[in-house]
Amino acid sequence: MRWMAGLLALVLGAVPALAAERVDLELVLLADASGSIDDAEILFQRQGYASAITSPAILAAIANGFDRRIAVTYVEWGMVGSQEVVVPWTIVDGPESAQAFADALMTTPRLAFGRNAIGEALIAAYTLIESNDISGHRRVIDFSGDSANNWGGISIADARATALQADITINGLAILCRDCSGRPVSYDLEEAFARQIVGGPGSFVVTADGRDSFADAVRKKLLLEIAGRPGKDFAAR
Repeated sequence: MRWMAGLLALVLGAVPALAAERVDLELVLLADASGSIDDAEILFQRQGYASAITSPAILAAIANGFDRRIAVTYVEWGMVGSQEVVVPWTIVDGPESAQAFADALMTTPRLAFGRNAIGEALIAAYTLIESNDISGHRRVIDFSGDSANNWGGISIADARATALQADITINGLAILCRDCSGRPVSYDLEEAFARQIVGGPGSFVVTADGRDSFADAVRKKLLLEIAGRPGKDFAAR
């Protein structure tokens, strides 16, 4: 009996852990909630993503993938210590799961505040990808913001390098107009994103300079990320 018990323990010990759930894409939607973004803009930003994730074009793109599913989480970032998960990792594989994600996004209150800590935001997104129990063919951080300044915490360069070394691609949505504060006066925001923040195979920067273009940019950017290729209308990096 001892011999059988020992053999059983050996066999059970040799059985691998349950495999991670396979998806075509692990996607962190990393949205600006710093001090320059008021509550109305937080709501507008979320509406753009909720509308995009439930759109027929996005659902068709997901259905065309190898696994026909993606994993997505929505995170709002602000100051050091204020990188907050608004919607946890969700498997989106059709209209119902997409709508559940959108509903959670629109009903959770604002959680992040303070001055820009972009490096901390990127590291938070990296950690969410590395620590989940999901296995994606591709892994992407979808960063949005209205400046490229970093006030405290880990540097953007170090956070970016950490993500890229882990084969995580970073794409950027440069937000140029907030009804309408316009562009930063001292530098070109898209160029700063391209030089300092985005990186990885097929990475790109998308520009939004108004309410209509924001919703359109979010939808197009998600299509490119789900399809896994840059578009000719965007600045591939």
